Amino acid sequence: MKNVTDSFVFLGHWPFAASIGINTDILATNLINLIVEIGVLVIIGKGVLNDLLDNRKQRILSTLRNSEELRKAAIEQLEKARVRLQKAELEANEYRMNGYSDIERDKQNLIKTAYEDLERFENNKNEILYFEQEKAINQVRQRVLQQALQRALGTLNSSLNIELHYRTIRTNIGILGAIEWQI
Repeated sequence: MKNVTDSFVFLGHWPFAASIGINTDILATNLINLIVEIGVLVIIGKGVLNDLLDNRKQRILSTLRNSEELRKAAIEQLEKARVRLQKAELEANEYRMNGYSDIERDKQNLIKTAYEDLERFENNKNEILYFEQEKAINQVRQRVLQQALQRALGTLNSSLNIELHYRTIRTNIGILGAIEWQI
């Protein structure tokens, strides 16, 4: 190290340098110190700086590649989601249309069932009316028959005498006896 400093100190002994007024004292001269330091840094730090810049470049390139892969994956997922959305919309429309047709079919079935029930109720009503009418007609017939029988008995009782009464009984007994022998 002494040799290097001696060579710079030796510059101070140059007559040309002394006449210009350059300060050749290495410790006092800032410009020379800066140039030397920069030169040393450039020579020694060149490799380190290149390594740092290369590492930074590799990280940036890796980040770019990763972001490109992520972008492609995101685009693929977006396309898949769009396809699923379209499929879901088609299914929703299909369900909606099927739902409308199901609702319409159910509505028609309910209307048909209501008409069938109404027709059945109408038939039941008609049957009940017919039955009640027949019942009323039978009641009227029975009353008319009872009244007719009572009048006939009243007429018979008033017009029959005992002799006619005995003769009618004997005739009826004779008819019943003839029927009894035939059986």
